[in-house]
Amino acid sequence: MVNVQIKRVYEPADDQDGYRVLVDRIWPRGITKDDARLDLWLKEAGTSAGLRREFSHRPEKFQAFAAAYRRELEGTEALEKLVELAREQPKLCLLYGAKDETHNQAVVLRELILEGLGGSER
Repeated sequence: MVNVQIKRVYEPADDQDGYRVLVDRIWPRGITKDDARLDLWLKEAGTSAGLRREFSHRPEKFQAFAAAYRRELEGTEALEKLVELAREQPKLCLLYGAKDETHNQAVVLRELILEGLGGSER
């Protein structure tokens, strides 16, 4: 069974998180590498600068952002790596820095990973 969760990197690390991957291209402000307790920083999974500027974390633009982000990630090594990790790890935790817990790239990445695994849900 696949267990892919998402979590703000600013929330305290927990042993229940499993394998922790930061999926932001830019390091989150105000957090140390020790506090982040990362297993991997996969910068390549983050959104491009242009897409990040266009979206600007505005919920009304999320649908268009998600579609564009999916196109950016299509066939990339970063997405392949995340799907592989989801297969290998009992738990995979995608970490992101955005304040909005509903409208961010980790939400889209989780969907893409699950689709890459054949729609396995958990």
